[in-house]
Amino acid sequence: MIEQLFSSGHAADVILGVLLIECAWLRAAKGWNWGAIAGLLGPAALIVLGLRAALTGADWWWIALPLAASLPLHLMDLRGRLDAR
Repeated sequence: MIEQLFSSGHAADVILGVLLIECAWLRAAKGWNWGAIAGLLGPAALIVLGLRAALTGADWWWIALPLAASLPLHLMDLRGRLDAR
């Protein structure tokens, strides 16, 4: 059962679902704007999408693309946080 969860990529789907719940909570309960949420959770979601691609045996570029896209988003978020200090 656990092996099927990972080989099907559904383990990554569970993580994406948790990130979606966190997104809704940050927006509703904490009043975060969409840009702040995207900066915080976007890189994580992209890394998990790369993980999902790897777990399901996708071509290398389906793994590399979201991983590469997560870095600029993370750096933009980091810059915004450091500038706010």
